[in-house]
Amino acid sequence: MPFISGNCHKAYWAVKACNFDATKVGEERKLQLQELEEICLEAYENSRIYKERTKNFHDKNIRDKEFQVGNKVLLYKSRLKLIKGKLRSRWEGPFFVTNIFPYGAIEIRDEATGTSWKVNGHRLKKYFEELKELEVDGVDIIDAI
Repeated sequence: MPFISGNCHKAYWAVKACNFDATKVGEERKLQLQELEEICLEAYENSRIYKERTKNFHDKNIRDKEFQVGNKVLLYKSRLKLIKGKLRSRWEGPFFVTNIFPYGAIEIRDEATGTSWKVNGHRLKKYFEELKELEVDGVDIIDAI
């Protein structure tokens, strides 16, 4: 047995007292690392499932916009951030749809100026005319009796 200093001798006896076997400890450490890796993979899988469900829920609530030539539409003002005023409308128009291109591009025309240009279909929404009140003749309750 080689010469062991005092502190190393105490450590040697402490390890020997714990019945320390390097091969068993190495195998146990490998098992712990494998468990940790399995937990990590399970967390990734759960995250993927959550994202997929959230995407499906979001996509389910999106309404498709279908425009036809001649429809009246409103155009979203994307540069409103430069204009001050909280209560200003973010929509301008109405414009008329003159042509529909593939992949969502739509050509609109301004009736007031006669100019037309292409815009992304996501920036448009259908314009609904104001309902005009019908004129109703007044009826006196006293005359009806």
